Formats: sequence, C-alpha cells, structure tokens
Amino acid sequence: MDRNDRNITALVMVGHGMVHTYEMTVPLFVVVWLSKFQTIGVGPLSTEVTTASLGVVLMLGYGLFGLGALPAGVLVDRVGSRRLIAACLLGMGGSFLFLGLAPNMLVIALAFVCWGAAASVYHPAGLSLISTGIKERGTGFAYHGVAGNLGIGLGPLVAAILLVFLDWRTVAMLLAVPALVGAVYAFRARFDESAAAAGTDQAETTDRGVDSLAEFVDTSRLLFAGAFVLIFTVAICSGMYYRGVLSFMPELLQGLPGLEPVPVDALLPDSLASALGVAGTDRTLNPQDYLYSGLLLVGVVGQYVGGKLVDRIPVEYGAAGAFGVLAVLALLFVPVTSLGLLPLFAFSAVLGVFLFMVQPLYQSAVADYTPHEARGLSYGYMYLAVFGVGALGGGLAGGILAFADPSVLFVVLAAFAATAASIGLYLGRRRVGA
Repeated sequence: MDRNDRNITALVMVGHGMVHTYEMTVPLFVVVWLSKFQTIGVGPLSTEVTTASLGVVLMLGYGLFGLGALPAGVLVDRVGSRRLIAACLLGMGGSFLFLGLAPNMLVIALAFVCWGAAASVYHPAGLSLISTGIKERGTGFAYHGVAGNLGIGLGPLVAAILLVFLDWRTVAMLLAVPALVGAVYAFRARFDESAAAAGTDQAETTDRGVDSLAEFVDTSRLLFAGAFVLIFTVAICSGMYYRGVLSFMPELLQGLPGLEPVPVDALLPDSLASALGVAGTDRTLNPQDYLYSGLLLVGVVGQYVGGKLVDRIPVEYGAAGAFGVLAVLALLFVPVTSLGLLPLFAFSAVLGVFLFMVQPLYQSAVADYTPHEARGLSYGYMYLAVFGVGALGGGLAGGILAFADPSVLFVVLAAFAATAASIGLYLGRRRVGA
C-alpha cells in the first residue's frame, strides 16, 4: 500500500472500530442504569426505568444509527467522505463525553440519540472512501473489517475491565478520547479520495450520485420491484434478531449460576487492592460482562467462515442454513442457562459465530439481486434494514422482558430467524429452477 492508501486505511480503521465499540458497550451500561436510576422524563411525563423504557431509548439511538445511513449515502457524493467521517468521529466522541456528564436518565437518552445520529454517517462514508481512494481495495476492506470486529469484541472487553475499577461515567468519557483524536486526524489528514478511481471508468461515475428526489424514487422503485424486497426482509429479520439478542444480553446473563458478582478486593492481594483503591469498596467483577464480550469476539470467526462460504456455496442456501441454526439456538437459550457454565460457554460461542456468519452471506446476496446502477443505494437500504428497522428489536426485547419471561422473547426471535431461513430456501429453489 502506498502512503495515500495507508492514510485512508488508518482513518477508516479508527472510524469502524469506534462505531462498533460504542454500539456494543452500551448494553454494559444498561445494567448499571437499571440499578442507578429510578425514573426517566420530566415531571408528569416521567416513567419508571425498566427494560421496557430503556428498550425505547435503545431503539431510538440504534434506530438513528440505521435510518441516517440513507441520507448519509446521498451526502457522501456531495460533501466527500473525509469531512463526513471527521464529523462522525467528532459527533460520536462528543456524545460519549456528553453521556459521561449526563445528570439524569433523560439526558443519557438524549446523548445516546446524538450518538446514533453521528454514527449513522460512518458506513456509507467509510465504504465509499475505501472503494474510491484505496488502490489496494481488497486489503483496505480486509483491514477495515478487522478493525470493526476488534471494536465489536475488544471494545466491550476493555470497557468491562475499566468498569471494575472506575464508575461508568468515567469509562464513557475515557471511551470518547480515541474518537476525538481520530476526528482531529480526519480534519488534518491530506489524501486523495479518488486515487483508486482516477483514470478508470469508475472515475466517470463516482460523482454521479442521486441528483433529485425523482431519481431517488425511481431508483428505489427499480430495486423493490424485484427480488431485492425479499433480501431487504431478510436484513430486517437479521437486524431484529441481532439487536433483540444483544441489547439486554448482559442483563439476561446477570446472576445466573456461576456468574454471580465477585468482590474485587477478594481477588487481589491486600497491598494491590489498596494501591488500586478498591480495598474495602463494593466494587465487583461481573462475569456476565466478560461472557458477553467473548460472545462478540468469536464473531470474528463467524465473519470469516461466512465470507468463505460465499465463494463455495449458493448464498441463498448458506443464509438459510445459518438462520435456521439461529432459530434453533434461540429456542435453546433458556434451557441451556440452567445446565451450568460449560454448556453456557459453548452455547455462547456457537451463538456468536452464527450471529455474525449471516452478515457476509446476505451482503453478498444484495450484489446478486440488484442492478449495478443501483448498487450503492441498495447497500444504503440494507443498512437501513439491519440497523434502522432492526433497532426495533431492542425495544421489542425490552418490552417483552418487562411484561413476560425471557423464553417468550427467544420464541419471538426464533420466528424472525425462521422467516429469514424460509426466504433463503425460497430464493435458492427459485434460482435453481430459473
């Protein structure tokens, strides 16, 4: 990679890693918020802080994360990727700084919504920058994916470790620092955003974009007139399952046999506990946070396996099989939690692998079922489906957990996975018969 490639790669790795670090760290904070705050709102509009009310907060923030991807995709062609990524990093870092300073649950909700709006910019801008600016595009996408998976797995792990020694507000503000530093780099960085497109046919099309509302509507109609509407449905089901499983996972794991909180000072020599300031305090190590982080970290394996399957089997059947397994895993979750730690660890590893395995499969299906001239917009709709509409999964999960037991939640999630699997089978058989 030349200097231009390296500069762009460094920026998108920071951006992608931070987006997913924040996304996956918030569920760790949810456990704290449920115990620290009693109400959310102002005066007579206040309501009790429960999984249901926090589910709405998560739905709003995560929803904006997806809904903003569509307009962001249009803005990329008008403003440029570098400026948008800089604004995204500044907005995310500022939102987490705001989160750490928030005096009550209402301001926390506002800070998280601001994060969702800022984070929504990243994927259209980052993927566009790689495709137009990096000559060794495959290598750029590889590093970009690695950074995202490290953010997904290691970000919550680092946060969980910090939460042992620091309060959640301090952890939130510390997490803001890398994004703010990345924003400074993005504003100061000098690289050619179109270096990979120069002198190619792509150079003639990179500034085309969507020029009017009428063109946007016509192109969208072209997409949804075909089989893409089924891929869009699969993406929604995936997003609902993904967000429904993960939004309250630390809360669901809390207090299970073998995962009880452990006093930190009981694990350390007296001298070290005193030096760290945890001697005689009520600080605890929460094993469920590390199990949650491990579940996310093994997602790297799922992403790799899913990517390899794309080149070896029809993506329709691959997606059908993977979603079918996710449906079965959802139905097994509650029974497995009563079997002890080893079965729970093994189950969590399998869930982590398949939860992320489906992503490259339906991402590849988007390319197979959309016309070339609508490819950019089609991926915008995909992120809208997964992160935008899929954010409803967090609200759904919170509501179900507030009024029913976890077994009901996982039956509902199994239905989403089964729907996606059925669509995969239908598309696979239709392609064979074509």
